[in-house]
Amino acid sequence: MKIVVTGSVAYDYLMTFPGFFRDHILPERLETISLSFLVDSMVRQRGGTAPNIAYTLALLGEKPSVLATVGEDFGDYRTWLENHGVDTSLIKEIPGLYTASFFANTDQANNQIASFYPGAMAFASRLSLRDITSKPDLVIISPNDPLAMDQYVRECKELGIAYVYDPSQQVVRVSGEELRRGVDGAHSLFVNEYEFGLLQKHTGFSAAEIIQRVGFVVVTLGAKGADIYADGVRYHVEAVPPKQILDPTGVGDAFRGGFLRGYSLGLDWETCGRMGSVAAAYCLEVKGPQEHSYTIEEFVARYRQNFDDGGKLDILLKSKVAHKI
Repeated sequence: MKIVVTGSVAYDYLMTFPGFFRDHILPERLETISLSFLVDSMVRQRGGTAPNIAYTLALLGEKPSVLATVGEDFGDYRTWLENHGVDTSLIKEIPGLYTASFFANTDQANNQIASFYPGAMAFASRLSLRDITSKPDLVIISPNDPLAMDQYVRECKELGIAYVYDPSQQVVRVSGEELRRGVDGAHSLFVNEYEFGLLQKHTGFSAAEIIQRVGFVVVTLGAKGADIYADGVRYHVEAVPPKQILDPTGVGDAFRGGFLRGYSLGLDWETCGRMGSVAAAYCLEVKGPQEHSYTIEEFVARYRQNFDDGGKLDILLKSKVAHKI
């Protein structure tokens, strides 16, 4: 399956606060809130929704392409992605600008307060799916410049390309009209539980109406796993217990990569969801959205420690051989 992943490419500045945000928020003073948190640590990691998703897809044997705009500081990042099996030929550098930056502060309960500087991402709408020589089988529209997200929705519909609609953080920024356009006719929709509620509020669609308009819907539930709505049925998959919890950044992207790799192999809904859960656990155990690593054999072994797959993942093991050939 030829998969093109659109979305942000960013450097993540990840900080940890040795306390709880809730202890310092005064509900009666929300209109004049003013807070500053002294953090224990800060690291810069490679991030952004598009390469995060693509990285997990590549770990599991896909050869995804990323379509995005980046800044002059992207050189080392490009090399990293290429060395890990991600096609960067569709990534365009914008002269005079820096790559987008994500600043996230995480407390002891894994709650986050974050800010995002778009940088070169603001020019993502300059790129068009029409310029891709070989028509992709699937386009993932993940959080990006709002103009670009809406443009890619329109282009997918006009070109007859199936697309995954993943508005995620941009639910709060994209207009209700654009969200309705993205949902209506999407091949699939990925959101977390809170975003699913916001999506209903901003589109005016009920949960049932959204599910009816989309090929299949995946709602991630954090530690409670995920719900998959497909073929008129709700499938629930459990989360895989992490060995340790170091950082939640990028966990949802890893889930998407794991799920969509299973989907590309033609596996059933529950197996796809469980693959997403395994991929998410690996990401949760490290600091940074692309710092986890595993072989396909290790991934399958961990899957089977948590779920009975009845030999279904043998196809993943065989695909590794084909991928190397």
